[in-house]
Amino acid sequence: MSSAARSTPATKPAPSPAEPLAHQVLAGLAQHRIATTSQLRRMLRPDGTRQLMSRVLNRLRSDGFVDCTVLPDANRTRTNAWYLTQEGARLTRNLPVLRGRPPYPITSTAAASLKTPHTLAVVRAHLAFAAEARQLGHEHGPWDWTPEVSHSIGEGERIMADAVMYYTVVESEHRRKLRAFVEVDRSTMSSERLAVKLIEYARLFQYEAQPVGRRRQATAGPAWLRWYPVFPRVLFVLTGASRARLENRMSDLQAMVAQHPLVAALAREVRLGAAVLEDLEQHGPSQDVWLPLAGGRTRPWTDL
Repeated sequence: MSSAARSTPATKPAPSPAEPLAHQVLAGLAQHRIATTSQLRRMLRPDGTRQLMSRVLNRLRSDGFVDCTVLPDANRTRTNAWYLTQEGARLTRNLPVLRGRPPYPITSTAAASLKTPHTLAVVRAHLAFAAEARQLGHEHGPWDWTPEVSHSIGEGERIMADAVMYYTVVESEHRRKLRAFVEVDRSTMSSERLAVKLIEYARLFQYEAQPVGRRRQATAGPAWLRWYPVFPRVLFVLTGASRARLENRMSDLQAMVAQHPLVAALAREVRLGAAVLEDLEQHGPSQDVWLPLAGGRTRPWTDL
């Protein structure tokens, strides 16, 4: 994994109200790249008001630390998508919660507009998990979702996960730590290209990095063991098309598992699932909305 990855997730389910909200907003935008006012409120102050978040954002904009792009809206209501300026990115570079994360400052409204639709969909997926974690007493907060995590898969190639999720299921005195690679698909690429992502994860699962100039060490093991005690689940979150089209895309993912030998080997060891983003938002990720890509009935993501 590149320096974009974290080895240890935060354990707090939500930011402490004792921390200045302005600092949390800067950190949240550094972590998640772009978010709307409503998303930042749900992420950082789910019990707070929109007016409070708007005041903080407007003050940070006046100070030159954040800027925004206006989203197109059929209802003609103004929705701002916020991002860090170069000065804001500089301020957040050394925050402890973001240690090891490279800065990705967005330097213009035009650049923000190009990234906004996909980035906001990724934030939507995170918020669905975070809202349910609060409801169930589990642990999953703003810093337990790391976007744009890159891994080498050999031959000079890399795989970029839309996010790595860290989630702790709390049941009485039992705590179960789960991890997942999350791929958010807005139906903007072909179904075949989406399914090829499974081959890349299969390559990551098998990839063993070799030290330059050294002989192969039989005990080195897969490269992913440097960052994960077990290989994370792979979750595809689909949106942006009709229900029938999304179901067809899920079927193509299942076909890749059935037909490609590397992916089939991955599926025997790693939990693979797909769900519709709107189902996560309406029903919750712990409901029976996930289709196991290796076959079987829909189920919660924790039971794939």
